[in-house]
Amino acid sequence: MHCLGGTFVDQSQYVSVSALTKYLSAKFDRDPHLGKVYLTGEISNLGNRRSRHLYFSIKDPEEKAVIRAAMFSYASRLKFEPEEGMKVQAVGRVQLYEPAGSYSIILEQMTPAGVGDLFLALQQLKDKLSKEGLFTAPKRPIPALPKKIAVITSPTGAVVEDVAKTVERRLPQAQVVLLPAVVQGAGAVPSLLKQLERVDQLGFDTVIIGRGGGSIEDLWAFNDEALVRRVAALKTPIIASVGHETDNTLVDLVADQRAATPTAAAELATPISKQNLLDRVLELSARLNLAGQKLIQKKQQDLKYVIDRPIMKQPDRLYAAYQQEVDSLEKRLLQAFSRKTEQGKYQEQALRERLFQQKGQLLRPYQEHLALSAAKLDLVSPLKILSSGYTIVRDEKGQVVKSTTDLAAGQPVDLTFADGQLTAKILGEKHD
Repeated sequence: MHCLGGTFVDQSQYVSVSALTKYLSAKFDRDPHLGKVYLTGEISNLGNRRSRHLYFSIKDPEEKAVIRAAMFSYASRLKFEPEEGMKVQAVGRVQLYEPAGSYSIILEQMTPAGVGDLFLALQQLKDKLSKEGLFTAPKRPIPALPKKIAVITSPTGAVVEDVAKTVERRLPQAQVVLLPAVVQGAGAVPSLLKQLERVDQLGFDTVIIGRGGGSIEDLWAFNDEALVRRVAALKTPIIASVGHETDNTLVDLVADQRAATPTAAAELATPISKQNLLDRVLELSARLNLAGQKLIQKKQQDLKYVIDRPIMKQPDRLYAAYQQEVDSLEKRLLQAFSRKTEQGKYQEQALRERLFQQKGQLLRPYQEHLALSAAKLDLVSPLKILSSGYTIVRDEKGQVVKSTTDLAAGQPVDLTFADGQLTAKILGEKHD
């Protein structure tokens, strides 16, 4: 026992902080009024949103009371982005956190107070993309005469039929190709993205994307951030026709053109119709005819002016002066040619004489040397010796015989005299 102010207290009546917290936690868990609480207030102390869970506080506008709040895996639960000071309506259960002895509300649902979460999410995404300049980016021009037009829409709706009929009426040579897609519900965004990827790959001139009217939930796929960014990045010019004239989606804002109806979209996709072309051809044909007539008249006037000139009526006056000049030039040319010829003949004769003189002077030393060499050669010439009575003897091989021992009796020989050759045969050796 313990004495407290003169009063004895049993020690067993004291409990630990942990035991008290467990007791209070159990009371919280069993209380039916705390299992599902509908709470309204303003967001404050908004924590770091990089994690999967969201931690903040909800307070009264007058700041007289504050309760901690948590929402686990909030990204899949919320369709809007929580902001500091935003008034919300939340649904959750009150829970006591034993280690700290504090209580908080674990939220299951939360929506903006006074405005729908879809509208708020749409406005927040619109502001975000607007700051990035996605809506003010330069628009791609719609081709005047498209050959292939893609239509991304539901195959069961009236959109593609309206587009096809309008294009057939306005520009029959243009081909309309349906790229079927889901336009509502959970599978809409992936289906629309898949078909947008095909547009640039297949080489279309223009693409129309759209669907009929509906509620904001029905049209919500066309407010998806990924779809809006893909439309903005598309290389092919795109026309949006989502919902009715009063419906506006973010895809409408980033598209190159926005049409209130599928028929209007088809008209925008074919800026120049068949009738426009026919009218233009007729207009150009009339202008061409008028220009041709004016050109002919101008040329006729120019021709008449030329024909009426005096020189055309007496054409010989045109070349008379030139003829006189030609005659004068011809005479001067003949005189110059004659003088040049005579001068050439005189120069040729002078050159011949100088050449003959120089030829004699140049050849004289060589002629004298040649005569002297010939005389010396003649002195040792075999023919000179042969003319003195000598003879050259050669055997049958043509070899000169220098000794009697080189010959034998009966052997034929060739004898060379000064005035010719003879063939002989050795009869035998002669002894004196």
